[in-house]
Amino acid sequence: MRQLMLLFALTFVYTSCKAQEQPFTFKVMAWNILHGGNDIPNGQENVIAIIKEIDPDIILMVETYGSGKVIANALGYNFHLIAPEGTALDNKGTNLSIFSKFSFGDRIDTNYPFYLGGREVILNNKKIRVFSNWFHYLPWEDAPEKMGKTVEELLIWEKTETKYEMIQKVLPYIEKYAAETESTPMIFGGDMNSMSHLDWGENTKSIHNNLVVPWYSTKVLEDMGLIDTYRTLNSNPSTHSGITWHTKGKNDAHRIDYIYYKGPVIEAIKSDFYKVFFNEPFHINDKEIMYPSDHGIVVTTFKFSERE
Repeated sequence: MRQLMLLFALTFVYTSCKAQEQPFTFKVMAWNILHGGNDIPNGQENVIAIIKEIDPDIILMVETYGSGKVIANALGYNFHLIAPEGTALDNKGTNLSIFSKFSFGDRIDTNYPFYLGGREVILNNKKIRVFSNWFHYLPWEDAPEKMGKTVEELLIWEKTETKYEMIQKVLPYIEKYAAETESTPMIFGGDMNSMSHLDWGENTKSIHNNLVVPWYSTKVLEDMGLIDTYRTLNSNPSTHSGITWHTKGKNDAHRIDYIYYKGPVIEAIKSDFYKVFFNEPFHINDKEIMYPSDHGIVVTTFKFSERE
């Protein structure tokens, strides 16, 4: 009996050590579902089906527009609507939301909930801050390299309309939480409606009229230390485009949806994208689902790093 008890104890210790060796990972998805998913028949059901197949742990949703609570309930997620506290969860005028398989902590409210807000999420006994965002598409050109502008002129043009104004309003919030990531990491994602400077570098200038453009909208995040998960893990835009915006029949393909992060205790280890034309079949895991959105999906897997 004594030998049996010793064997049991050793087995328990070994199993516990092996469990501790396994890194804790979690998957984050950013998706603009387009008008609550309601622009095609059975659109909400299709949103639910697609999320079920991808199976993320956290979702940063854009264009929720009243559908979020129904979708979250169907899938068993905790649901946070980014809106003033007390707003009805089915309010069709609300844009952003966050879904989580993990428990929520404190709210992170801003004065601009239509285009930035967040929530603490508690996972692996640690707190992280997650933010969902949307920025206006203006100014927009399908092919900025054909506008006949220099790099300097393009950067001035980028700041001429609503998008830049929105970024300036929420920048203090992003800066505040980015400065606190040594203690509390952050994940920031959604639909920025902006091209990335990482896709307009030396290695792509041959397809951009020989232009290398440090687009402000994404460069400002990098300058704060935020890491673009998809492009960091898939460094070649020619082989891994990450395109999340492309209208059928138009030459307007760009990567405009993102997941960023900052903080020493988490690390992005894999990032994928999915892009299907609106109302066309999406094939995933041997399933065919009519795609309800005009935006693609970004999915990034994180792990807690050695410094945790």
